[in-house]
Amino acid sequence: MFSENILAWFADHGRKDLPWQQQPTPYRVWVSEIMLQQTQVKTVIPFYQRFMSRFPDVQQLADAPLDDVLHHWSGLGYYARARNLHKAARLVRDTYKGIFPEQFEQVEALPGIGRSTAGAILSLACGQRHAILDGNVKRVLARYHAVHGWTGNSTVLRELWLLAEAATPQQNVAAYNQAMMDLGATVCRRGTPDCESCPLTSGCLARRQGIQRDLPSPRPRKVLPVREVHMLLLQDTQQAVWLQQRPASGIWGGLWSFPEFAGAAELQGWLDERSLPGEIQQHDVVRHTFSHFHLDITPCLVRLQNPVFSVMDGHEGVWYNTRQPGALGLPAPVQRLLQRLQASD
Repeated sequence: MFSENILAWFADHGRKDLPWQQQPTPYRVWVSEIMLQQTQVKTVIPFYQRFMSRFPDVQQLADAPLDDVLHHWSGLGYYARARNLHKAARLVRDTYKGIFPEQFEQVEALPGIGRSTAGAILSLACGQRHAILDGNVKRVLARYHAVHGWTGNSTVLRELWLLAEAATPQQNVAAYNQAMMDLGATVCRRGTPDCESCPLTSGCLARRQGIQRDLPSPRPRKVLPVREVHMLLLQDTQQAVWLQQRPASGIWGGLWSFPEFAGAAELQGWLDERSLPGEIQQHDVVRHTFSHFHLDITPCLVRLQNPVFSVMDGHEGVWYNTRQPGALGLPAPVQRLLQRLQASD
């Protein structure tokens, strides 16, 4: 009765008007699933709509420069998702003649796509029977079966996959998988489960034991380390700022950012090497938190009094016109610092 109850609930309460549910091709579902990793639906919707307007099919995504893709991803975070999306699109173009594959093994092998994402794409877009196990589904199953332990633990994860496979029906798989995600997102919520509205209440072991708020077990806590960096906000006489492209891998890979330094002395040395005079105005520290560390940014503004295009190496960076922003991928903290800089001009 598990899947029957889920499907009956979905018929009355499930979400059926999300943008990627309209004409659900593998490409459209794929983009949505990648965006929805670590990001809530309400945040994703406007990004998805802009992204699909610019890249309506896998061919156009594959043919686009990475800078353009990262520009349309700016603000969503976890930029490795965008780099993998672009890399996978090029593989689809070159290996599968621009047609998104519909074999599970081929889909799972694409960059950035794991077992659950591959299952979601092929079930939601093609109606194939595949179990999924995103964060919402993990929560529903962990509570219903009273599975203790952090869901990132390999033993716990293996148990949840077995439960997910056993519960997935032979028919109506697209509706069932969407229902499981919707139930976890809107009813079986992380901190405040709405058990009175849940179609699974009568059989939920966590509910019977009164431990629904304790499951799934939280990830073992650890203190996040703090890294410190000085960012140089170098502004010319036309209010353009100097940006450098970060390495393709690592934090903010491929995005454009301000020059970074370990401290004020290194920053001053960089200016001296290029004969760039100017008073350094050090602003308050801005903290940006990643999943595994805090980054404390000290913005250092230097306003140049004379044109310096001739002494700056174009291979080293670009002058970014804040009045007419170009299509560059920018990390969220850099966007915020640029907005603050514009407001002060």
